[in-house]
Amino acid sequence: MSPLTHIAGFGEIGLADRGQVGGKGASLGELTRAGISVPPGYIVRTAGFERFLAALEREAPVRTAVAALEPHDLEAITACSRALRRRIEASALPPEVLADLAAAHERLVGTDGEQPVAVRSSATCEDAAEASFAGLQDTYLWTRGLAETVRRVRSCWGSLYSVESISYRLTQRFPEEQVAMAVVVQIMVEARTSGVMFTRSPTTGDRSVVTIEAAWGVGSAVVGGEVTPDRWVLGKITGEISVRDISDKHIQHVAAAAGGIEAVEVSEERRRVPCLSDEELQRLRELARRIERHYGRAQDIEWAIDRASGALLLLQSRPETVWSAKDAAPVARPQQDPLMHLMSVFGKHECR
Repeated sequence: MSPLTHIAGFGEIGLADRGQVGGKGASLGELTRAGISVPPGYIVRTAGFERFLAALEREAPVRTAVAALEPHDLEAITACSRALRRRIEASALPPEVLADLAAAHERLVGTDGEQPVAVRSSATCEDAAEASFAGLQDTYLWTRGLAETVRRVRSCWGSLYSVESISYRLTQRFPEEQVAMAVVVQIMVEARTSGVMFTRSPTTGDRSVVTIEAAWGVGSAVVGGEVTPDRWVLGKITGEISVRDISDKHIQHVAAAAGGIEAVEVSEERRRVPCLSDEELQRLRELARRIERHYGRAQDIEWAIDRASGALLLLQSRPETVWSAKDAAPVARPQQDPLMHLMSVFGKHECR
């Protein structure tokens, strides 16, 4: 099988390849190589994006136009975003990038092209340990056919220049020339249940528990806040379930006949039924422990259970950032004289 310059398979890459395949792509490769079940797919490398962007830059600036913006000038950012996204979504892929993408897509879904895929943004600046870009770029579900996949790849590239993404980069002072976008194309999971789990409590920072949130259908309903998920808290080591919050899950996201997803009502008898069994909760807990051990730090993990097979599949794992950032913050200002710390504490208590 001949190599494709602008494409990477999941088994070929890992976290060290973030610059070539973005945060999401690097994580999926890392998980695949660690033997964890991930839906098969491929990644359009940042090299494809760079070649595409170079063609646009010959016509008019892109990166320098963004770098020249002021972080708090929302009007200018919005105008720039609209112009850049319009250019990106209307421009053709370079022939060599399109040829590689077409070959990779046929290998993944076959010649009929009817197998639905998820097309997911994977920016080089996302899922970093020091910052969270989660949710700032686009994902497209139940995409069918090469032409639609190509269109969604361009849309993912364009989402790098959304108002939110540009504003965040400017505020965080990320050098624009270091920002690039890869795109993950992955076999779509027809999920019976999906959700997220945290190897550190998102509410208390407790490292000894795994928190699991889940709902019926595709996880976009949970991520988008359209349904309140069921929630469990399990002891990371013991597996003891200390919290069971079963919600009224009135809708679920499923495949739409015309492509994409749609929200449908959940039947009355299933709305208040737990969407995970205790056995499935323990499988998720064990998987969460395995992933955390592999990465050596707390993780936020997206997963799904296949409707037909019951297989548990990992969709994404990213470093937990909120509590990690609090841990990294100094508890006191450094003092030239170490005794000043003691005097400061004494001063707070002597008048009580």
